[in-house]
Amino acid sequence: MTSRFAYTLLGLTAIVAALAGVLAFAVVRFIGAARDLRRETHGDDGRALMMEAVEEAVSKLRTQERAMTARAEASERLSDQIMASLISGLLVVALDGTIRVLNPAGARLLDLPEAAGGWHRSVLAAAPPLVDVIDRCLATGEPSARETVRVEHATRGPQYFGVSVSPLRDGQGTLRGAICLFTDLTVVVSLEEQLRLKDSLSRLGELTAGLAHEFRNGLATIHGYGRLIDPANVPDAYRPYVEGIRGETSSLGQIVTNFLAFARPAALALGPVDVRSIAERAAEDLRDELSARRARVEFAGRFGTVKGDETLLRQAVSNLLRNALEACDQAGVAPVIRVEGDVDQARGVARLAVLDNGLGIVAAVRDRIFTPFFTTKPQGTGLGLALVQKIIVSHDGRITAATAPGGGACFQVELPLFTASAASQP
Repeated sequence: MTSRFAYTLLGLTAIVAALAGVLAFAVVRFIGAARDLRRETHGDDGRALMMEAVEEAVSKLRTQERAMTARAEASERLSDQIMASLISGLLVVALDGTIRVLNPAGARLLDLPEAAGGWHRSVLAAAPPLVDVIDRCLATGEPSARETVRVEHATRGPQYFGVSVSPLRDGQGTLRGAICLFTDLTVVVSLEEQLRLKDSLSRLGELTAGLAHEFRNGLATIHGYGRLIDPANVPDAYRPYVEGIRGETSSLGQIVTNFLAFARPAALALGPVDVRSIAERAAEDLRDELSARRARVEFAGRFGTVKGDETLLRQAVSNLLRNALEACDQAGVAPVIRVEGDVDQARGVARLAVLDNGLGIVAAVRDRIFTPFFTTKPQGTGLGLALVQKIIVSHDGRITAATAPGGGACFQVELPLFTASAASQP
């Protein structure tokens, strides 16, 4: 009985133990599965967080790139606007002589296309002094400030530039090229020359007017006595001498009269003057001379109204037309004289150009052509163009001499335009 109970108890114990083992195994498996599931869940979250961080960083980099690109484009536009707005010329030349930058104002001042590029010596062949200043900076690396250079032109007068050149260096201080800024000073130099000319003419008039009067008085006496001698009562052998005295005294008297007109201070009767009208009247004054030489006078362009003395300005134009006639006589051609007008509202000036088909002006004498008593004509006195210059300068204008497109001479006059404000000024 006891043995049977014991075996029964042992069997129950074994069954309970087996059930406990099964239960423990299930619990261990469940705990392991839960741990694996938790580990897998935590791994996915890390990868998700990492992907989110990477995407956020890429997005920030792209935003920064777009902002940097926009700033670069804005900076480039601003640089282009600055260069295009400069009224001075800007020229950047690399160390090898290649032109890297030429702004529109610089191209306009140098008569070059805006897209001009290449070797600076070739592009700037018409302006050797400007090339010399740039080359000096490229060779020495030293800046050059406020130099004035003169550039000669074949078909017009000299042009003056105020030039400053600075070396172009990189972040390490290595020379990479030269930056050249230049401004047209032609008008300023011309005004300075006009002021000096006005002063010189005034001094010349004061010193010589009295002397010229004395010469004219003596010449008048000699000429008067010469007129009293009747050639019919003079032996044939001496008759040419009497005629020579009369002719020379008349010629010298005219020279003295012209010189007095040149030396005498000009008393201007200012008012509005139509440039075309005075040019046409000047041509009418020379109608007989023009007809005798079968000359043709042509008018073209736009003529403005200036503030001036009509009589003196007409005399100046008459002298220019007569000078053109004589130049054509020297060339042995039928005179063709062209009178061209132009109005520059921006500068407030009216231009009048007289062109001929004569021999032109030799470059060697161009700077002396307005000097009193300087002439290249066999019978000239050298006072005609000097008087023209004095009249123009007394009107605050300027006159230049150059070669006409056809090869003859070209005299260009600039005079201030007549305005309502100018009418009230003395």
